[in-house]
Amino acid sequence: MSLFHLFGRSSSLLLKQTNSLPEVIYWGAKLNGPIDEALLDAISRPVPEASLDEDVPLTLCPEASEGWFSSPGLEGNRAGKDWCPSFTANATLEGHSKLIVEAVDSRAELALSLSVSLDEASDVLTLQSKVTNHGEQAYNLQRLALTLPLPAYCDELLSLHGRWTKEFQQHRQPLERGIISQENRRGRTSHQYFPGAIIGSKGFSHQVGEVFGFHFAWSGNHRIQSGVKTDGRRWLQAEELLLSGEVRLAKGESYQTPELMATYASTGLNAMSANFHHYVRSHILRFPEADKARPVHLNTWEGIYFDHDPAYIKQMASLAADIGVERFIIDDGWFIGREHDKAGLGDWFLDSQKYPQGLDEVINHVHALGMEFGLWFEPEMVNPDSNLYRKHPEWVLGQAGYQQKTGRYQYVLDLQNPQVFAYLLERLDSLLSEYAIAYIKWDMNRELVQPSHLGEAAVHGQTQAFYALVDELAKRHPELEIESCSSGGGRIDYEVLKRSHRFWLSDSNDALERQIMQPAMLYFFPPEVMGSHIGPAHSHTTYRQHSIGFRGVTALVGHMGVELDPVAVDAKEREQFAHYIALHKSLRPLLHSGTFHQLNASDDSWQAYGVLDQDKGEGVYWAVQLSMPAYTLPGRLKLINLQPQALYKVEVLDKPDFKHIMKKFPNWLEKTCLLSGESLMNLGLQLPIMDPETAMLIKVTRQA
Repeated sequence: MSLFHLFGRSSSLLLKQTNSLPEVIYWGAKLNGPIDEALLDAISRPVPEASLDEDVPLTLCPEASEGWFSSPGLEGNRAGKDWCPSFTANATLEGHSKLIVEAVDSRAELALSLSVSLDEASDVLTLQSKVTNHGEQAYNLQRLALTLPLPAYCDELLSLHGRWTKEFQQHRQPLERGIISQENRRGRTSHQYFPGAIIGSKGFSHQVGEVFGFHFAWSGNHRIQSGVKTDGRRWLQAEELLLSGEVRLAKGESYQTPELMATYASTGLNAMSANFHHYVRSHILRFPEADKARPVHLNTWEGIYFDHDPAYIKQMASLAADIGVERFIIDDGWFIGREHDKAGLGDWFLDSQKYPQGLDEVINHVHALGMEFGLWFEPEMVNPDSNLYRKHPEWVLGQAGYQQKTGRYQYVLDLQNPQVFAYLLERLDSLLSEYAIAYIKWDMNRELVQPSHLGEAAVHGQTQAFYALVDELAKRHPELEIESCSSGGGRIDYEVLKRSHRFWLSDSNDALERQIMQPAMLYFFPPEVMGSHIGPAHSHTTYRQHSIGFRGVTALVGHMGVELDPVAVDAKEREQFAHYIALHKSLRPLLHSGTFHQLNASDDSWQAYGVLDQDKGEGVYWAVQLSMPAYTLPGRLKLINLQPQALYKVEVLDKPDFKHIMKKFPNWLEKTCLLSGESLMNLGLQLPIMDPETAMLIKVTRQA
């Protein structure tokens, strides 16, 4: 019986060959001792009475034919037959980082391939599987899931849910008997259910506890299940959720799953995040200019909406450049028929009435100011009130003969239709070739209803066609940068990130809501891909009002931008925007390359987090008062991962206008301090009394 040991910098995955497919027998901290058959004796499972006479392994693809009575890894049939395959497998270990499994069931005429890789530097596992039909008759695939076991101490699940303008909300629940299932059937990654999960020891936190993080890299429907069997074994499955009849394999055809990324960390959520961030930066992000700083944005949407006047937009651009903006983006409303959100989508031709001198008039002005130019698109959509729909109503993704509901007053175009694909590619390619557009904001503002191509369910094909469209556009315009937006955070995942350079986290610029969403998104994504804007004082989505300080400090941590009309605000407010843009630029090299981590807070009324470059000895930290302080005196801010014996200069970069009456401030707040790393980590910094919805920014710098 063969053993396979995959190991990285600090974790190990140990598998054994069974009578069918390989079984993971250990996943956790790195094993440095001998790996031999004695290990199997030590952990061999007993067989209880009133059960099958042989042990049933939990393999990478659990089989009903082996007596696995929980969710199997593969389900399908060939006209009702071959529904319960039993595979015989050969596994090959490539070095110490990759296992390739080739399995067949000659009776069912199916082949199954599995790949398991462990990235040595980041300790991130990547799993993928493929099923191939070798029979003459078509095989109807219902499910093909990726399965990983979890240790018995994993009894708490953290998932991320949400809705429009309130994405990435954290939800914890116990992982006990039975199955917890998350299903997304909306046709895009979705605001409601982020395709990921975090499972660990009870009470795991930012700095404590063993945790396992999972992300399913897919932009369509998905299902993630976590289960506990009656014998106590725990597992997680992730899969593309296939609609009825969506995948039918003819002879020789295959279906390959999206990738499941997973990682183990022994010291809490921060270590898990560091693993994912390292992996994303090393293997997923592809910036056209690797060393280019992420440009500060100004997006016109909340400034002018559909009211486009080139002379006025040039005024906006001039003032945007004055406050330090580096990329100027014209949002929705530039194309023909687009006076409001009920018409025009699909007609991707410049509105010559709004832009009588063409778009170059604005672009040249933007370039003369030293800024890049960007433009908004929503290629996958069409309004019923549009020239395109009037000419080609049959291009809509839907079931012929049925009336489907519109969403946002629009339908979805069938990207699998070659004519639709060719039309969109020609329009985008033509505009990008004609104009000097460095960046596009690619929006996608509704779910898929009745998603049907040629009468058959088509979310899988639609998602693949979207990838193909973006890939072909990037091939023709390799310097182009793309932002993935889907009414905010409706399409955020690793697979779309392979084709984009920035996510629009949420349509809400409310700083308080952002303080909840941003740290949760950063569990999985590094700060440089998270679009974070300073919005107007009066939030357009929640109607809250926040100080420029709270808005500015909140937006600093990600890929920063501003969402306003700079012409409509006074000079003093523009100076304040300029201040935070300059502050972001000064911190940007650290923020977009350092290690993001969250700090312990003494109660739920406040939170703290930071970014640290341990090699350079430089870190910046946020202390954020979310609600009324729970106690008369707040807690201390204790930093982590500093060099204990080194001295650090502590300085306050930004602080709120304190409204609470304090007879005396903490002494360190009013002068520059030199403190040891040991002191900052063990004693910490006593925080001042802060008002709700305020934040303070602190920098530490190691002294030579």
